[in-house]
Amino acid sequence: MPYEPRERNADNPRPHGSNRRRRKVCQFCVDKAQNIDYKDTAKLRRFLSERSKILPRRTTGVCAPHQRQLMMAIKRARVVALLPYVTD
Repeated sequence: MPYEPRERNADNPRPHGSNRRRRKVCQFCVDKAQNIDYKDTAKLRRFLSERSKILPRRTTGVCAPHQRQLMMAIKRARVVALLPYVTD
């Protein structure tokens, strides 16, 4: 029996691949941020887990250059005691 593609209809416009998610956009690129300030703890806390771990790019949607800047800003804020290393 040869392969016959399914027809599209109003109930199922995309029979295959309809569960694709939209790619996240880097929040810093949208704001056209040149650098990330380590003193802005409210913004930095959004990129930390509840255990104070730095969230990965695939979770937050931040681009690679801004992820590196974000990582350095979080580490600097930790050294100056603006952010905790660990939350128990």
